[in-house]
Amino acid sequence: MIITSRSNERVKSARALQDAKARKETGLHLIEGDKLVWDAIRSGVRVKTIFAKETASVPDGIETVRVSESVMDAIGSAKTPQNLCAVVETPDCACPERYAKGLWIALDRLQDPGNLGTIIRTADALGAAGVLISVDSTDPFSPKALRAAMGSTYHLPIAIGALDAELPRLKEQGFVCVCGHLKGTETLPPVAERAVLVVGNEGQGVSESTAALCERYRMPMRGRAESLNAAVFAALMMQTILNGMQ
Repeated sequence: MIITSRSNERVKSARALQDAKARKETGLHLIEGDKLVWDAIRSGVRVKTIFAKETASVPDGIETVRVSESVMDAIGSAKTPQNLCAVVETPDCACPERYAKGLWIALDRLQDPGNLGTIIRTADALGAAGVLISVDSTDPFSPKALRAAMGSTYHLPIAIGALDAELPRLKEQGFVCVCGHLKGTETLPPVAERAVLVVGNEGQGVSESTAALCERYRMPMRGRAESLNAAVFAALMMQTILNGMQ
């Protein structure tokens, strides 16, 4: 049977996951597109239900609901047509007791889901240990953030917590915490095996309470631009710090 009605209860429940409140209440989120669905499955994420167009290929052993093209468009938010969407259990994002060594990226009140997803994708590509997201940042499991991350959300640890509690714990565990700051020095502190890069809010930067827990670093700006996009800054800093750790 193919569902052709947008008012179908299962369709409405899936579409509701576009909203952060529904994701929080249900512990579920929605992923859109063939690549992201298959990548999530390969990464071991627990997929509850797949919504698929009539001729789309689907994996065995997962409940599949066939839907019309108009219904698929109603479920998702992507501008380009998709063959698959899936309702997925949101992974446990509790902060670990002990953080794995390496470079962690901490996001302080980041609000743009595209920036957040891009930072997660870059962290994955460069071999960071994980991403720590403040509780007042945007949701890493929103559709836009997931699309920007291109599957990397499921490739490395994602922790969500209060930075004023987690950064002191990280420092106790031997991590050097570095943040971008206009009043910082242009010399990075020496880093061995454990470092945290704190990336601040797009408009306001790192909060003063968070900056007080960090070594403040001002990236040299040789041209006339006064600042960088948060995701671009994060990428440049990740590469610089990781090169220094090798």
